[in-house]
Amino acid sequence: MTAKSQAGKPADHTDVVLIGGGIMSATLGAFLKQLQPDWGISLFERLDRAGLESSDPWNNAGTGHAALCELNYSPAAKDGSVDPAKAVSINEQFQVSRQFWSHMVSQGHLGDPGNFINAVPHMSFVWGSSNVEYLRRRYESLRSQPLFKSIEHTDDHAAIADWTPLLMKDRDPSQPVAASRVAGGTDVDFGALTRGLTSYLEENDVDLRYGHDVTNISRASNSRWDVRVRNRATGEHKTVNARFVFIGAGGGALQLLQASGIPEGKGYAGFPVSGQFLRCANPVTVNQHHAKVYGQASVGAPPMSVPHLDTRFVNGERSLLFGPYAGFSTKFLKRGSLLDLPGSIRPSNIIPMLAVGKDNIPLTKYLISEVLKSRDAKNTFLNEFIPSADGNRWELITAGQRVQVIKKAPRTGGILQFGTEVITSADGTVGALLGASPGASTAAPIMIEVLRRCFPGQLAAWEPKLKEMIPGYGVKLNENESLAEDILSMTDKVLGLH
Repeated sequence: MTAKSQAGKPADHTDVVLIGGGIMSATLGAFLKQLQPDWGISLFERLDRAGLESSDPWNNAGTGHAALCELNYSPAAKDGSVDPAKAVSINEQFQVSRQFWSHMVSQGHLGDPGNFINAVPHMSFVWGSSNVEYLRRRYESLRSQPLFKSIEHTDDHAAIADWTPLLMKDRDPSQPVAASRVAGGTDVDFGALTRGLTSYLEENDVDLRYGHDVTNISRASNSRWDVRVRNRATGEHKTVNARFVFIGAGGGALQLLQASGIPEGKGYAGFPVSGQFLRCANPVTVNQHHAKVYGQASVGAPPMSVPHLDTRFVNGERSLLFGPYAGFSTKFLKRGSLLDLPGSIRPSNIIPMLAVGKDNIPLTKYLISEVLKSRDAKNTFLNEFIPSADGNRWELITAGQRVQVIKKAPRTGGILQFGTEVITSADGTVGALLGASPGASTAAPIMIEVLRRCFPGQLAAWEPKLKEMIPGYGVKLNENESLAEDILSMTDKVLGLH
């Protein structure tokens, strides 16, 4: 089908080029290697290893977003009611990812699942009478849904202290509080998972090139694409000709999408948001908390800035992470350039960007206040969650960059979208992913969507294999309780989450 790599250089021609060495490209590559093993695949990553940008465990919270605890997926309506639909949808997507990971583990394509996923309860925690009432309504809304039937709820101080002592130690006993918990949550090291998937790709003849920048994408003849690549160590340039190109470069995806020139990419822009976390590795403190606990977002804060206190498992060691403290940088990647944002401005996206700026003044004010927040102010925020904490004993670390999607909107001119956006060319030869959370947690269903859009001619032939990899493929588990129970039990067992 395609020329093989020779003399340590990428093949001049290949079937598929994957841009970016994060969880998205690794997932798509793993799908394609099993669905169409005779296709040639080349992956290019600008850094020296896979999973070092947004997929790195210290650049994200590793929550395994399943909407079990994240309150922004189940907001209250004006009348106080809580619609479970979005939370159910997010959970459905995460179940697809769990099934895919379970398949990879059971087939020996991924090693010990404990290297990338661990059982950690997911909790929502609020204080104040109105928030307590909201959380009760959320619980009532979700507990009747099959995927959420194990959810627990309490407003009793002692019961919450039993779930996680650290939250309640030294807390005012008269303060109204409430918590909801799903014991079957997870912590995911997406960096380790990405590297497990890329190891599988390398073992199956995928041409992995680290330290390589993709500098341009241009239309070639016969509906193919020329991908211009630069070796960062030697400066050597090479052009790789491909039938299909996936732009999964995180914050670097927008400018490559613009370079491709596909009409479907016009009008998109990006709004970068940076962040910091406080990290604690003191065993005395760490052992008082075993959960991922999400609270309510501040007024004007983006959903990705919801405060949370997370138990993390990274490289076999347990620690706590609190944050995020939002910030702003014009970089689109943590290891990017300050010129990323101005360099992304095009005539087609100026109006959407201006419209978003006008309509999101509270967000701008929030980010300015966060940037100016002192360490003492950060510690005070930590004490709202953990009254007994000494913030000066927590290490301040910088998280990854997130580039939120700005897109055209008929009435307003543009909207800021807090989520992920799949963009594909009309002929299916280019696919790209923009946006952030829930991102990595839903990589498998997002990549299935890329397959559906870009390879409609092959999809029918691939579906038996897809159903083998994902037993619930094409089924809404929340509407099939017995199948949901079977699949949850199976994935728990395979992934070692009992």
